[in-house]
Amino acid sequence: MVIVFKHLFYKDYVGLSVWPFIILKNRALIKDVVLINHEKIHLRQQKELLILPFYFLYFLEGLIRFFIYFDAYTAYRNISFEREAYQNESNPHYLQQRRPYSFIKYLWAEKR
Repeated sequence: MVIVFKHLFYKDYVGLSVWPFIILKNRALIKDVVLINHEKIHLRQQKELLILPFYFLYFLEGLIRFFIYFDAYTAYRNISFEREAYQNESNPHYLQQRRPYSFIKYLWAEKR
């Protein structure tokens, strides 16, 4: 289910997944298939981790990566959940091919 709520977003961020919703900054983004696929990947990650552990691990990894890079954006882009989603967002068949817990392989190989 997609919800539009523009007041939730900071700067250039335009989408967010909070099980079971995809929240977007504006209605036009509903047609952005790459963004929607990115957020659906996050929904799958949340589901396989039983939702609450996903958020705990996401923020823990983000915090650890912040202390590695001392840059919030670089830390965000290197969170394993984000790396999986960004790398596969353009593949419309990714979720059909994706193996469970695929984000794990993105934990060690970093991208700056």
